Amino acid sequence: GLAPDELEALATRNAVEKASLWNLAAVVARGQWAGTTVATTAHLAARAGIRVFATGGIGGVHPVPFDESSDLLGLSRTPVVVVSSGPKSILDLAATLERLESYGVGVVGYRTEYLPAFHSPDSPYELPATVWSEAEAAAAWRAARALGLESATLVFHPVSEGIPYRQVKAWVDQANEEARAAGIGGKDLTPYLLRRLSELSQGRTDEVNLRLLEENARLAARIAAALAG
Repeated sequence: GLAPDELEALATRNAVEKASLWNLAAVVARGQWAGTTVATTAHLAARAGIRVFATGGIGGVHPVPFDESSDLLGLSRTPVVVVSSGPKSILDLAATLERLESYGVGVVGYRTEYLPAFHSPDSPYELPATVWSEAEAAAAWRAARALGLESATLVFHPVSEGIPYRQVKAWVDQANEEARAAGIGGKDLTPYLLRRLSELSQGRTDEVNLRLLEENARLAARIAAALAG
């Protein structure tokens, strides 16, 4: 919903907050610039009557104890369709999938039976259900509403051309080891890891990131059309 000049300002300003549900009200009250997390985007989309949105990767459970994204809890109580290419590559995928189950988030793979791992189109982890068309994804969301479920319908969409899972995992393990050695943690850890992945892959992760964003947006638009039909 932003104009081109607003998008450019958001990308280039120095003072831009990361708006999650715990600081969203303060950010709005102060009139600050902010980018929104998946949990916050889902909340605002639902309030605006938007039933479908696309993102790159969802947040989840980090290898560091007690570091868990609010995306998971937010998705458990927001009835929208979220199209993504899986949890971000730097996360503990098995723990993230388990937490989605614990929170009762509706999870389906789009034409895949295995969890996409963001930069990788698959991983060793099986998904609970698969849909093979936009109509089936829309039907899953409608069924959730008919059953009185309040969670999101999370549609995992594998990127068409990605990087093998084992290669990305090796880069992630190396980047985490370097971060520990350098004493990098907290809110600085994720930006550091993503930057190192870009460096270790010689820019391949950036290329895949752009590709999956475009592909997810196209799929989300088709699902939205199926819901409107």
